Amino acid sequence: MHEVAILGAGSGGMAIAAVLSREGCNVRLYDKYEDAIRGIAEAGGITLQTEDGEDFVRVGLITTSIEEAIAGAELILIITPAFAHRELAVKCAPFLVNGQMVILSPGRTAGALEFYNAVMNVNPQADFTVGEAQTLVYACRKTAPSRVRIHRAKRKVRIAAMPAIRTGEVIEKISQFFPEFEPAENVLETSLLNIGAIFHPAPTILNITRIERREEFEFYIDGITPCVSHILEALDRERISLAEAFGVPTLTAKEWLRETYGVEGEEYEPLYVLIGRQKGYHGILAPQEVLTRYIVEDVPTGLVPLSELASIVGVPTPLMDAVIAIASVIHQRDYRKIGRNLHSLGISGMSLEEILSLVERGAAKCR
Repeated sequence: MHEVAILGAGSGGMAIAAVLSREGCNVRLYDKYEDAIRGIAEAGGITLQTEDGEDFVRVGLITTSIEEAIAGAELILIITPAFAHRELAVKCAPFLVNGQMVILSPGRTAGALEFYNAVMNVNPQADFTVGEAQTLVYACRKTAPSRVRIHRAKRKVRIAAMPAIRTGEVIEKISQFFPEFEPAENVLETSLLNIGAIFHPAPTILNITRIERREEFEFYIDGITPCVSHILEALDRERISLAEAFGVPTLTAKEWLRETYGVEGEEYEPLYVLIGRQKGYHGILAPQEVLTRYIVEDVPTGLVPLSELASIVGVPTPLMDAVIAIASVIHQRDYRKIGRNLHSLGISGMSLEEILSLVERGAAKCR
């Protein structure tokens, strides 16, 4: 029986926990908030809803102890907002044993670099592998304290290991359960394909008065108008230029919609048109709180590291920088300082060649 720890009992964590438990894995589901797991613990498991119906699935262990959750786990899946990755790395570090595999699902931008560096600062002898998925494999929503619905699975999800020489091991392990995963060149490829950083913060800022007034509107369909779409496409061009400078393959946002969701469309069509054809985006309401994850998560763990990486290779990112600055003023916090900057990623002062060596082969002390 496979021993799997899942850190995070939100929508994604519940969905993955239910699927893996149904597959016969011994799942240990962790969340630091007792309220997040109380309903699951009282039920003894999770009711999983899909288009084929619903099943009640028992979960092996439901706990608020991270040590208990990861002890003996061959696979540790972290399915939380990306701003929790650093804290979880520090908490996991003392208990990680050689050979364990941690997967950030998703890592957002530079999640694996941040997690790796945070663990090394606490436990420099740790010999573990951290994988970074480009996105969560399921579009899902928690519908009750112990109930989750999977709306659909993405067709393809790129994943890479840190270091990349271990990506084959990650694919071998994870594809037993999720055939949607395919190998990326390295974690720079998965990081620089963070489409959430393009799709979320700018439309939120440009619709901030509607959000403040708690207006009800569809985020992707009503919030991304032709003019907003122009800005998203310009942001995406900055991201593409950054990937080219680092020499890693990537997709345009339009190509990503086609590959991930099967959206039909041509490259010349405006981005908002293709977004409108993604049926899964219909019905998703805009947040009604200004402290939404679309900024709180996607700016410090998305746009900030993209901008920071761009500074290494001299790629200008004026629009990304503007969104970071405006978000910082709106929320009255310095997102560049508290976000994934070069220092927190452990790559301050490194050259492009040194960073590529790190993500490909890792540090000697971790091997």
